[in-house]
Order: sequence, then structure tokens, then C-alpha cells
Amino acid sequence: MTSHAGKLSHLSAPTPFRLYVTSDAAFKNTRTKRKEEPQAIAASRKSNMSDRSITKEKKEEDDEQEAKLLVEQSPTDGALTDQNAMAREALDRRNIWEPSVYYALGRETFLIAGHDISIRESMDTYGALIWPGAVALSRFLENNQQQVSMMDKAVLEIGAGTGLLSTVAGLLGAWVTATDLPDILPNLTFNLLRNTKGRSRYAPQVAALTWGQDLGRDFPYPSFRYDYVLAADVVYPHGCLQQLLETMRHFCRAGSRTTLLWANKVRFQSDLRFTECFRRSFNSTLVLELPQQEVRIYKATAKE
Repeated sequence: MTSHAGKLSHLSAPTPFRLYVTSDAAFKNTRTKRKEEPQAIAASRKSNMSDRSITKEKKEEDDEQEAKLLVEQSPTDGALTDQNAMAREALDRRNIWEPSVYYALGRETFLIAGHDISIRESMDTYGALIWPGAVALSRFLENNQQQVSMMDKAVLEIGAGTGLLSTVAGLLGAWVTATDLPDILPNLTFNLLRNTKGRSRYAPQVAALTWGQDLGRDFPYPSFRYDYVLAADVVYPHGCLQQLLETMRHFCRAGSRTTLLWANKVRFQSDLRFTECFRRSFNSTLVLELPQQEVRIYKATAKE
């Protein structure tokens, strides 16, 4: 049998699995960064794109088009309607709103990949809830193991949230790195440890990743190169859609042979605008559509 090191020699050695604890100051700083104005983010993107092979003029034109499509809505009635819709969907996950700082929590259990998976949720934040896209993509991986094999693959999840999808990938034989904002990591780590210890082929890793920030420093290519990048229900009115697309491009770039699997429940016009930019950025295929759940799953690779 090929060893772990031989199979995943293109990746840096994994760091010890650890619980991340974030101070209030770090938490506030992270949240502030994620709420930067889209115009500033668009300008920052332009200043760091010198390594692209396309011409400067063509790239600036593309960036302007993306900015128009992905720009965060101002706090108008429409934007508030989107936020209220997300809040209502979050409330539907529970009979009551649970005030919690990881001490009054709900749990959901799934039977996936032959294992009972128990996931702890919190109503504090969208990132600590199980969303339909994560369940759909988890089932997709379970039911399509020949076409999309996780066995001995290096897998990165962005916006891992509760860790359901990363857990399933790990139980299917992948070496998983689950990433999210620092304040999400304690519950994410708890769920991964609970469900993979003694069950998975490789110990999963957990790392902080803020979309669009310090990617070259914290995840330099090709040291951090993955067979699959997973993302589920990461598109909603959070104002970081450009950074999300930039993060996807960083990990799924020309020559990387990385496959991106993205599942999302279609809720808002911003979802459709992001999908348009996504399809322009990658060679993408709609591999599954679940009309009842309003979930679509895309498989994508970089354009050469």
C-alpha cells in the first residue's frame, strides 16, 4: 500500500491537530476585515494580479465586470430582505432561537458513508449551522465514489462551518483540511474530532482562512496544492463574494489539476450573479440539481 507521505508528497507536512481559541480583539478584527467595502477589495485585487498571464487591459475589464456583478448591496430594503430571509431560514432549523455561546446547542445526526455522524450546531452564527448545500454535497460524495473518489486525496474545504462535509470526506478516505474564520474553528474542531477519531484514514486538519486575505503567505502555491476543493452554501449576502471567488481561483488555478466542487442553495439574485462569475472563471459543469431543495452542485476545473 502506498504510504500517506508518498501519496501526498506535494503537500507540506500536517501540523498537529489543535483547538483554536480566538480573543475578542482578534474576533472583532477578523469581522471588520470581512466587512470591507467592495470597492476597496476590488482595488486591492487589481494591485495583486501581476502574475496573471492575461493582459493588464483585459484583466481590468474583467475586474470591473466582476465588481458590478458581485458588489455588495447597500443597506436598502432589498438587502434587508435578503438578510431577513437568511434569518428566517436559520430559525427554521430550530423550534426556538437558542441563545448560545457553545453551551446551549442543538445536534443533528446523519447516517452517511456507513457512519452515524453527530453534528453540534449553534444559533450564534450562520457558520455554525448545517445548511442544505453541505448535506447535498455530502450525499453526492457518498453516492459517487467511483466518479469522485476521496480515497487518499488531499482535500480542502473553504467555509467548513460545522464540519459535516469535511467529516464525510475524511470518512471516505481523504486527507482533509477544514478552514473557516477563527471564531468558527472551536465548534468545527469539536465536530471533526467527535466524528473522525478512530474512524478516518487520516487525522483531519483545521486552519483559519479568511477569504481573499494572505492566501499567498498562509497557503502558498504549490506547497499547498489539493486534489479537491469543497465549498457548500458559501454564497449568501455577506459582502465577500469577490474574496470568495479570488480564494477559489487561488486554490484551483491553471496547472494545478485541482477539481472544485461547489454546492449552493439558490436564494437570492446575488447567488445568480456569483454563479455567472464562477462559470466565467472556471470550466464548470452542473452535475446535480435538486429542485425540491433548490440546491445545485457544480464541478469545476481551472481554465488553462
